[in-house]
Amino acid sequence: MSQQTQVLNHLKKEPLTPLVALRKYGTMRLAAIVFNLRDEGHNIKTDIVNVGTKRNTKYVAKYSLLKNKN
Repeated sequence: MSQQTQVLNHLKKEPLTPLVALRKYGTMRLAAIVFNLRDEGHNIKTDIVNVGTKRNTKYVAKYSLLKNKN
């Protein structure tokens, strides 16, 4: 199964961050995979979240698949 399929299946269940994607699927190019999924028509939202502390902030992207309104 391709990394793109694995990421899409994960997003169908819960949000995904680059660190989780690296650990679970071995991808260091999550943003590129999300770009391709969006190009295929998937509605993916990006939130910027702090994974550090108040004193030592570290921001990463958190991707979520939005449900289609059908």
